[in-house]
Amino acid sequence: MNNTVIRQDTISKTFGFLVKNSFAFTVGVMGLVHVGLLIFMAYTGVLPLMFFNILSVVVYIFCFILCRFGLIMPAYVSIILEVTIYTVLSTYYIGLRCGTYCFLFSIVPIIIYFGSYLFKGNKRVSVAIMLVLNFAVFIAMYIRFGNTEPIYDIEPSARLFIVIYSSFTMVFSTVFYNAMYIYMSEHEVNILEEQNRQLSSDAHEDALTSLLNRRGFLPIVDSLMKSERTSTFSVAFCDIDNFKHINDTYGHEAGDEVLKQITLLIRKEMNGCDVCRWGGEEIVILMKGFELDEARDSMERLRKSIEVNPTFFFNNTIFVTITIGVAQNDGSFSGPEEVIKTADKRMYYGKQHGKNIVVYEDH
Repeated sequence: MNNTVIRQDTISKTFGFLVKNSFAFTVGVMGLVHVGLLIFMAYTGVLPLMFFNILSVVVYIFCFILCRFGLIMPAYVSIILEVTIYTVLSTYYIGLRCGTYCFLFSIVPIIIYFGSYLFKGNKRVSVAIMLVLNFAVFIAMYIRFGNTEPIYDIEPSARLFIVIYSSFTMVFSTVFYNAMYIYMSEHEVNILEEQNRQLSSDAHEDALTSLLNRRGFLPIVDSLMKSERTSTFSVAFCDIDNFKHINDTYGHEAGDEVLKQITLLIRKEMNGCDVCRWGGEEIVILMKGFELDEARDSMERLRKSIEVNPTFFFNNTIFVTITIGVAQNDGSFSGPEEVIKTADKRMYYGKQHGKNIVVYEDH
């Protein structure tokens, strides 16, 4: 299983690298193709094509330099012109039977793949025009050279080699750019799905603590209150004591760390409960199935846990306390806000009478 994951990760990273450097990779591969053709033409003695291949290699070196400077359009046009001219010349010199017209078809995926990136909106008609012209060149070559003897009559074995070479180039181009397109499409879908998940999460969660926010929390309480069965639950309204002093003394980053530390302690002590960052240093806890006494005891344990577990921030050890108001749903509340407001009032009473306390009844 681990090997499969590693293999998939390697493939993904490889495709990611190729997508990021796709044009430079294309130019490099096409330059190597012409190096191979240069050697072949020198071997078979077709000197005009040998010299043209030297020129082609120079063109691709120049295109590679353009790519490094981000000048993709001139490189794109140069590739299309070079391949088209080379296809016509090679067909003229060594004949249609050598199959070099395959080079013309090998740039079809390149025209589409990079054209969709370079041309946007109505300008994409340029891609369609180039494809039509590409096919028109092939038809013109077929009519002009179909029954014409080539200038150089190369040996059958050499002819077979160049047919296989040019055909392989065409197939490789088709398969490679289709694979790249499929990868990019899947990658974009994954990015969109992740963005949608993040947007959904952001809409219902607090970015700092990953706790629910009001938008995510209130419907849970509301649904619980509207349940056909009588729902027993309690709500705790918590407020960190002297939080402004912490921010003023240690900085807001320290305050964020305190909130994260308290979040961890709440999740540990109140596992299974829905927890909401109500705002600032205020946290609300929904305890499903908790009678008031049980909720009070749980909040007392939480209060003590927070009191004795400091937050470590660089060289500072920050001890904090928390004041908690607890209210039980007794069926008299008309909505989530009312039961939360009751817990909030009790918490506020605790703030006024010493802090670091759990208040569970009205005074």
